[in-house]
Amino acid sequence: MTARVLVVDDIQANVKLLEARLSAEYFGVLTACSGAEGLDICSRERVDVVLLDVMMPGMDGFEVCRRLKANPATQHIPVVMVTALDQTSDKVQGLEAGADDFLTKPVDDVALITRVRNLGRLKMLNDEILLRAETGQRLGLAPGEALADPIGSEKGRILLVDDDPRSAARIAGMLAGLHETVVEGDLQTALMTAAEQPFDLLIVSLSLAGADGLRLCSQVRSLDRTRHLGIVMLVEPADEGRLLRGLDLGANDYLMRPIDRHEMLARVRTQIRRKRHSELLRSRLTESVELSIRDALTGLFNRRYMESHLKTLVDEAAATGRPLSILVADIDLFKQINDTHGHASGDAVLKEFAARVRRSTRGADLACRLGGEEFVVVMPDTEVGRACQIGERLRAAIAADPFQLDAGGSVRMTASFGAAAVESADDSPAALFRRADRALYSAKRAGRNRVAVGAA
Repeated sequence: MTARVLVVDDIQANVKLLEARLSAEYFGVLTACSGAEGLDICSRERVDVVLLDVMMPGMDGFEVCRRLKANPATQHIPVVMVTALDQTSDKVQGLEAGADDFLTKPVDDVALITRVRNLGRLKMLNDEILLRAETGQRLGLAPGEALADPIGSEKGRILLVDDDPRSAARIAGMLAGLHETVVEGDLQTALMTAAEQPFDLLIVSLSLAGADGLRLCSQVRSLDRTRHLGIVMLVEPADEGRLLRGLDLGANDYLMRPIDRHEMLARVRTQIRRKRHSELLRSRLTESVELSIRDALTGLFNRRYMESHLKTLVDEAAATGRPLSILVADIDLFKQINDTHGHASGDAVLKEFAARVRRSTRGADLACRLGGEEFVVVMPDTEVGRACQIGERLRAAIAADPFQLDAGGSVRMTASFGAAAVESADDSPAALFRRADRALYSAKRAGRNRVAVGAA
């Protein structure tokens, strides 16, 4: 899905020119001829980036930007201020109004597409985070802090690669106070530093005296540990060919020398936000995967994961002839805990039972909670006799020490176990479970607190 860009300018020729350039790159384009119309469109339509002319009659671009950023419904829309006046005061005023970036008329095509593409991607990442956070809130799973800006007040960590000491010192000075900057002049050392330390952004000069900054861009994109690192290039005005090559290699943005501090801070902020948005989404994805395969109470794998994983293991065992065993465990007389001490105490017992299972099984074993007070341990490369020994060790660990209750006090518990193993090439997970279940109930009938073996 391409970004939807709103162009706001009171001069129709400017609107048509920007619309044509953006449409040629397959962006969706909306247009407005006044600040009021632009605000109205943002309130009604999905807008990913606003290109906002500064000098407009009635309501100027600064006021439009302030209103967009003050409205909770539109505050996350990135705003690019477009001005014919390349003056520091305009950029300062734009930053104070909440602008995310700047373009100077006449608008350069490369700058236009690069800025819009960067901010459009940032907006889409932000929308995804907001959607997940709001969904979590409705389900009671996520706190309100999830909606906060991930850049927060924390300083960014930037690796600056520039072998000109004066240039490096000047750029580091511009970033000082807002971000932590590490300066490196050697390309190979810079690559090692980027791979070994956590950074939010790489700023690399394409005017290095003894090396090629584009090669560093390529290497950073090729390494797993650095492929998500934002890259901003420092480019000389006459070096458009290398600039375009750098963007093709995966650089995110560029700054043209001589560098304006306010533009640099705006673009650094955008890239750090984008990096942290991406990291947040990846961490949420990892958490979602964990939630989908883990039992929320005990932290063991859940039944759905166990069933899919067990099928793969049974198929492998049947095909290769390698042994595979399972233990099905059931806590003896568990209902009495809930009835006598309450469900909170029952949960405490289940969590401690799971902890003892983890401590008494091997790293290669798959410990799962089937539901209620029933658990299973899947043991690859394990004969049924060895599985019974592990079951006996686990049985003793359960019976040895009392379980602490939620309301205070403790209680002694025991568990019964049924063991079974894959016995033939046409065995199945269902048949394996039936044998283990029969063994479990045999252990229960024999007086509980014991391990029994199921056979075909």
